[in-house]
Amino acid sequence: MKLQLITVCILIGILPIFAMSQLLLKTYERRATDQKISELAHNITIISNLLLSNGFFASAESPDINGILSEIAQVADIYEGRILIVDSGLAIRYDTYGLEEGKTLISEEAVQAVRGTNGKYLDRENQYVELTYPVINTDTKEVVGGIITSFSIVGIQDIYDNLQQAAVLMFLVLAILVCTCAILYGNFYLKPLKQMTSSFDRWSDGLMDEKIEFKGFKEMETISDSFNHMLSRLQKLEDSRQEFVSNVSHELKTPITSIKVLSDSLLSQEDVPNELYREFLVDITEEVERENKIITDLLSLVKMDKTAGEMNIASININELVEQILKRLQPIANKRSIELVFESFRPVMAEVDEVKLSLAINNLIENAIKYNFDEGWVHVSLNADHKFFYLKVADSGVGIPEDAQDSIFERFYRVDKARSRETGGTGLGLSITRNAILMHRGAIKVYSKEQEGTTFTVRIPLTYIA
Repeated sequence: MKLQLITVCILIGILPIFAMSQLLLKTYERRATDQKISELAHNITIISNLLLSNGFFASAESPDINGILSEIAQVADIYEGRILIVDSGLAIRYDTYGLEEGKTLISEEAVQAVRGTNGKYLDRENQYVELTYPVINTDTKEVVGGIITSFSIVGIQDIYDNLQQAAVLMFLVLAILVCTCAILYGNFYLKPLKQMTSSFDRWSDGLMDEKIEFKGFKEMETISDSFNHMLSRLQKLEDSRQEFVSNVSHELKTPITSIKVLSDSLLSQEDVPNELYREFLVDITEEVERENKIITDLLSLVKMDKTAGEMNIASININELVEQILKRLQPIANKRSIELVFESFRPVMAEVDEVKLSLAINNLIENAIKYNFDEGWVHVSLNADHKFFYLKVADSGVGIPEDAQDSIFERFYRVDKARSRETGGTGLGLSITRNAILMHRGAIKVYSKEQEGTTFTVRIPLTYIA
């Protein structure tokens, strides 16, 4: 990624500079050449008019001819070139070099000139330009001769070469600056990613209490906040898992130890009375039930995994389902004089998995009873609209601390460890409940205040969508 970033920065920084410098140089060369040709063409037009007005092609004895020829020679010197003047028969009447006068010029350019056609030929390799212009009598419209010029563009090429050398030098300097800036920027930009990689390595070594702090880029700060939040949740989950393993180990070991002690006591005695046998067997049964409760919750959690669970959907009367659950839990509530109230606003039929939903509702109501005060109350209400049904379970119990409300649905989490152990809780009930509701494409929320009670609200679609 670093190499790609630096390469892109270099290409973006260097290629436009190179392209622009070449464009400017070519533009200069073209415009300088065009300007020089335009200036020479203007001078040739003046020379042509002077030659015609002084009757050069009719007679070379005019007193002003020498002056005109002198001006032509000056023009040739100024432009570092050569000017030939031929008549309509291609005879050379004047040569600024004085070498070809009186001879006949046989060339394509000369023929084109006496035929009345302008011509231009640019030879970049030899660095010269050749121009041909016809001399036309304005009165008779007859071509009386032609002017053939050739001039050097070495001066333009020298300036072009100097500018190109300067451009190359500037390009190299800018290229070095761009490369340096690209490398520095790449290192600066990727520094947070290196820190992140280093943090990941430390996390893999078990140092999960270390936070990431990225400064400089808002996006990287957002990523660091998200990673820190994720890490915090992972750390909580790991702490809960370790605590759960410790608790489950203790909970599983305690009943087994008790059963072993009770069994050894019976085996070590002879002629044990039936009453004592019965008392010990009752205790052993209670320990077995306690062990079974833990194992059942663990198995339920595995089955409730929403990614692996299989839904057995059927149209169920939710009113009757809630009433059955309340009837089953009524004896538990009666032991502590807790009032169970069910309020149904309308009959509700919904497509649900009866076993899973029953387990979820049972957990909510049973928790409302367990974590309540003696002579308290639990109110269960059921309502529906055209799309969802709504179940509310409210109690007058001990409540849930505000800082723990975001964690109560996590696996293995228990608000009060000692109280959960006394009530036989394993920290899995609400996690099972939440999974069951999510599997129905529903939602669950909690509202609670310590020592004032807790309210769980559940929303589930009337029609199951796979």
